[in-house]
Amino acid sequence: MKRFHVHLHVDNLAQSIAFYSRLFAAKPTRVETDYAKWMLDDPRVNFAISTRGTQAGIDHLGFQVDDAGELADLKARATSADMALLDEGETTCCYARSEKHWVTDPQGVAWEHFHTLDNIPVFREAPAAPSASACCAPRGKPVAIPVRGTGPSSSCC
Repeated sequence: MKRFHVHLHVDNLAQSIAFYSRLFAAKPTRVETDYAKWMLDDPRVNFAISTRGTQAGIDHLGFQVDDAGELADLKARATSADMALLDEGETTCCYARSEKHWVTDPQGVAWEHFHTLDNIPVFREAPAAPSASACCAPRGKPVAIPVRGTGPSSSCC
């Protein structure tokens, strides 16, 4: 089953946590000094906020899946639609280890498709090999263009 994913950049994390906790009638499932995440079931959404962006607003959208088969289906769908696809494979970002790939819509909105494998204690771990890619909306790639801003994102989901 898929879970819709939204990642926003915020200016004031504490203020935003208070607001979204009231809006969702739920406390975040994870809170760090620069990040918070709600895993809601109604609606089924992975909603994340962070202070790591350069401009407040939507960083990227996506779908989180429960298994590798669903991720492969999303990848095949994106490929068949002739979407430019950036396959990061297994990577670490946003306090999680995930398998992921990215596509960009015609307006430049970055869409992340990912399967979370495990939690990690830090926002981003160093890549295991020099060929490993960046975290979340990758830098310098066509699919890294966020909804807001003019350049590639240095953020993470």
